[in-house]
Formats: sequence, structure tokens, C-alpha cells
Amino acid sequence: MENLIEKYSVSRETLSKLKTYERLLNEWQNKFNLVSNASLPDAWNRHFLDSLQLLKFIPDTAKLMYDFGSGAGFPGLVLAVVLQTRTPYLKIKLVESIKKKTLYLNAVASELGLNNVEVLNDRIENLPAQKADVITSRAMSSLDDLLKYAFKFCHKGTKCIFPKGKKYQEELSAAQQHWNFSYEVYPSESSAEGVVLVITDLSLKRRN
Repeated sequence: MENLIEKYSVSRETLSKLKTYERLLNEWQNKFNLVSNASLPDAWNRHFLDSLQLLKFIPDTAKLMYDFGSGAGFPGLVLAVVLQTRTPYLKIKLVESIKKKTLYLNAVASELGLNNVEVLNDRIENLPAQKADVITSRAMSSLDDLLKYAFKFCHKGTKCIFPKGKKYQEELSAAQQHWNFSYEVYPSESSAEGVVLVITDLSLKRRN
């Protein structure tokens, strides 16, 4: 845990907030099924480090970020903890349709004093279109579906940052049937089989 200070340039105050977040995750897991029970003993690697590895892909100039299907706050809320002091002008909107999970997200954001976070209890397709600089999502749906959700929130410079598993090539091929986009693939720092997809220049493919 302490190596985060060096690896991600995380301050001791921020590290303390992340430890508090981990404690709250364990406490609330007893009330709600937020994450897999099997992942809790290794939550630091499975959830927190998996989220923090996305930091390097977020531009310093970003002003608005959406996190789709935030669940227990991975990656969006973890990123918000670090970015609150690093880029305080970046607003992060956590989108979660399940009410009990939004109660949890709001409770964590309040206890950690995160004024850069807004929790939206709604389905993505019901939200008004607002152009975002960054869109993140972890384990919510297939890449093709994620791009359908993301499209109305994208401008030319939007970065979509999606952690994916070992079948990411199949997901890329399926998405390319409907979408034009540029992409880069980076190895995951938390999973031997995982990757991080960074997608830009998203547009809908024209039908012949």
C-alpha cells in the first residue's frame, strides 16, 4: 500500500483517504453486495490498484469525466480521491442505476470530503447528453454496448478508458462492425490477462 506514494505520486493524506475507503467498503459489504465476497481479502489489488492504473491516461486538461456503472466506485470514485488535489477543476460524475449502491457512493464521497464528485442515480440512456473529456467504466458491459452508451457524451477529443479481460480482441472486432474509432491497448498492472483500452475519435459507422 505504501508504494503508492512513489508509484502514483500519491500524498500521505490521499493514501489515508484510500485506506478509509477500503474500510468503508468492508463495512458496507455487510449490508449490500457491493463486490464479490471472494475479492474482499485482496481488495487492494483487485479493486483499488486496478482503478489507480487508469490515472496515467487521464489528461491534465480534462474538466468533466463520467464513470458508467460505478457500482462500488471502481474506478471512478478511487480516481476522484486522487484527482481531488491533483486536478481539482475536474468534475467526476458517477452513474449508477441501483439505489442502494448510490447510497453507498454518496456516503463514501461525503466521509472523504470529495467535492469533485456527483452521484447520478439513473440509467445512462436517460441522462441528458453532456460532452465529457473522459469516460471510464469497468466490467459493466461489452465494448460495443459501452460505445453505444458513450457516443452521445463524446466530443472529438474524448478519451474512453475501459479495463477489459482476455477476450478484449473479440470485443474490439464486434465493436468495429458498428463504430469507427482509434484505440491503444495497454497491459493491465493488476491482472496478467487484462488490458486497458484507450479509445478516441469515436464515430458511428455509416451503413451502405
